[in-house]
Amino acid sequence: MSEDFLPFSRPTISRAAIDDVVACLESGWITTGPRVAQFTEALKEYLGAPYVLPLANATAGLHLALIALDIKPGDEVITTPMTFAATLNTIVLAGATPVLVDIDPTTYNMDLNQVENAITDKTRAIMPVHFAGLPVDLDVLYDIADRHGLRVIEDAAHAIGTAYKGTRIGGRGDIQVFSFHPNKNMTTGEGGCVTTKDAALAKKIGLLRFHGIDREAWNRYGKSGTQDYEIVLPGYKYNMMDLQAAIGLHQLKELDQFIARRTVLANRYQEALIDWPQWTLPIQPSYSHDHAWHLYTPLLNEDVAKMNREEFMHSMKERNVGTGLHYRAVHLYPYYREQFGFKLGDFPHAENVSERIVSLPLFPLMTDAEHDRVLDVMYSIFNN
Repeated sequence: MSEDFLPFSRPTISRAAIDDVVACLESGWITTGPRVAQFTEALKEYLGAPYVLPLANATAGLHLALIALDIKPGDEVITTPMTFAATLNTIVLAGATPVLVDIDPTTYNMDLNQVENAITDKTRAIMPVHFAGLPVDLDVLYDIADRHGLRVIEDAAHAIGTAYKGTRIGGRGDIQVFSFHPNKNMTTGEGGCVTTKDAALAKKIGLLRFHGIDREAWNRYGKSGTQDYEIVLPGYKYNMMDLQAAIGLHQLKELDQFIARRTVLANRYQEALIDWPQWTLPIQPSYSHDHAWHLYTPLLNEDVAKMNREEFMHSMKERNVGTGLHYRAVHLYPYYREQFGFKLGDFPHAENVSERIVSLPLFPLMTDAEHDRVLDVMYSIFNN
């Protein structure tokens, strides 16, 4: 009998977290409530961020950050083509125009050497992505932003637990948006948060995330709450639920342990694959950082492998091993081609990586034996 399917990712949910979710259900308090308040304080302490706003998901966080900064139609936001569509989608939903710069072909992060050439009198913000948990060179980025009077929204969906020069992402800079999706380093099922040091921005996002209500509203049906509130602006419904926070409180306590295991597994891949001509392996930049290893993403050398990326992924699946694709370059999707005129050849480094990148299985519960199995399956594919 063949072995069970090994997924690309699997969340690590403790018995204690499951019990707390059940307790939350039994408490009668399911939506935003005391657990979200506790989770907020725990995130502040872990990230070193003065303002943390938990949300329904990271896409909501990107959207609210843009809206709270008063990004408007005609404004431009600089970002990367090597990201999930949510990064660009939220810029468009805010009414702005996404302006792309190519990636550094070694780190897959935005090439900061190209950012200034993309700045115009319409530019309002820069939205970098800490790809796979590797931080962008923030000193260089913020030097550019400060000189041009621009805001920075760090898409840190991959980067909970990532550090730059000894400080965790979220503990410095302007605005950060984290994801707690099930395949991320920690999860709340769905969920995310915005962190910032800007009190005015935090207040506005706090209003926008729940209907524009002008005061803490989660306990308005409780004995200590009040039904007396005002709507001070038209807001959204992007609030996090206590059910999500019940998971997140436990996940956050285990996050450093999760990242330590991910790092072991990523290093194991690096050591095992270093002499395989079929792969170009991830490269670490020289600046001081702690990689959170949300993803392990080598590039397939198709000429040597004698197959393309899709054929490789199909062969892995046939042998009961899952892989991931992170990502197709966003500018090549039909909407962005048609709406903004992007075309093949605009961002050659992103396009090259997009055609060859593969996410190999990587998650804290993955055993050494399962890791060996991935390597054995790849060997069988290349030496068939």
